[in-house]
Amino acid sequence: MGKWMIRALPFFYMGLVWILSNLPHNAVIELPDSSIDRFFKESMHLIEFAILYLLFVLAALTTGSFSKKMNLVFAITASFYGIIDEIHQSFVPYRSATLIDVVKDIIGVLICWYFIDRASFHQRFPKLSALLRYLKRLKKGEIPPLL
Repeated sequence: MGKWMIRALPFFYMGLVWILSNLPHNAVIELPDSSIDRFFKESMHLIEFAILYLLFVLAALTTGSFSKKMNLVFAITASFYGIIDEIHQSFVPYRSATLIDVVKDIIGVLICWYFIDRASFHQRFPKLSALLRYLKRLKKGEIPPLL
């Protein structure tokens, strides 16, 4: 996948989230057991906007300009988009929007932000740190050994 495609991924993902928010909650998947279905869909709030944040990080790594400040901006942007998505869902007749959903969206982003921040700027989580350094080196077009 080219670096321009990686850079476009966050925006494609934002569009996908917007489109899916226009659909009924059971349009894509509905599990046979309603309690498991609800648990699964509620837990998606914890990862949906964390994925957006991670896509922003990957895009920045392809430019070689990933910084502590950019990391924070990406976390805020992904969280803000979660808020916008909940507001959007409040206008869709067959969807719901709650404050607890916003909280779950933001918690998911904050957890990912914590790990990326500590790995990138505080020498914590050595394997994640090594992976981020590896991805950053790919921006030059070189394919270094993974280890």
